[in-house]
Amino acid sequence: MTLEERVYKLEGLVEGIMATLPQEIALLRQETRAEMGGLRQEIALFRTEVEAKLNGLRQEVEDKFNGLRHEVKSEIAGLRQEMEDKFNGLRQEVKAEINAAFNRTMLVFTGLAVALALITLLRP
Repeated sequence: MTLEERVYKLEGLVEGIMATLPQEIALLRQETRAEMGGLRQEIALFRTEVEAKLNGLRQEVEDKFNGLRHEVKSEIAGLRQEMEDKFNGLRQEVKAEINAAFNRTMLVFTGLAVALALITLLRP
């Protein structure tokens, strides 16, 4: 094969490639768009799954937090009740001590009154 034949053959190949190149580029564009659309759908699906998992985790954390809050409130209420009971018990003890002291004081004054009455009666 001569050089001219080779060049002629190469020109034919180049013309054939140039003729089919726009179609192949168009096909590649369609394939790329289709793949991009598929990837977009996969991303949207993945995003939906991630959001669902996040919402589930958020709800789980919120439930645990609310449970802990309830436990703390119950514990505080129990401690408050225990403190009130102890305070009321101490109040009753103080009242009893005050009453006992008052009664002793009244006995002392009564004894003094009796002694003064006896002294008054026994005086010449």
